[in-house]
Amino acid sequence: MLPLAIAARRRGYRVLNLGYRSRSGGIAAHASYLASMADRFEPDRPLYFVTHSLGGIVLRYAVAHNLLGSGRIARAVMLAPPNQGSEVASFVTEHRALRGMSRRVLGPSGPELGTGASGIVRRLPPVCFELGVVAGDRATNPLFQRVLHEPNDGTVTVAGTAVEGMRDSIVVRSGHSFIMASPRAIAEAFNFLEHGCFSPRAG
Repeated sequence: MLPLAIAARRRGYRVLNLGYRSRSGGIAAHASYLASMADRFEPDRPLYFVTHSLGGIVLRYAVAHNLLGSGRIARAVMLAPPNQGSEVASFVTEHRALRGMSRRVLGPSGPELGTGASGIVRRLPPVCFELGVVAGDRATNPLFQRVLHEPNDGTVTVAGTAVEGMRDSIVVRSGHSFIMASPRAIAEAFNFLEHGCFSPRAG
């Protein structure tokens, strides 16, 4: 997220570029950490959030479970979030030969990101804050194309990034892992944070 953090500082934002050990804890633990760090960083003011992938689900969980009040969020942008669950996470956790890889790559949050009814993502409510979603459509990971049959970024389908309650969405030509470094994605993220919508040329 460093390119976004640098761009934000140049635009006058005070920035907390929050990292967390995504492979060593579940979504609930990550959400508690996010909420505690947000309170330490700026306890009395609304915050602007930009998340990538799992980070969007962590933010939704924190709000849904009252760890972080929706009033703390001025606006948020999610980059490539698996808002409908991750077909890839389901694939690697449900196949015995891939379970070891799932634990190493996805950690405890892997099964929680699945598309089935037992996954956490499907049980989260619609968003109740101003949200813009940026999806990528450059499929850079041929390994997972057998489970991603529609436009995708190599990890998450474009349709799978949508969530009820979002205000706006766009698609940019980018893969999943580096969408946060895409100049187009960065520009559109700030357009939403500052104006509540993406640019008219987006789509």
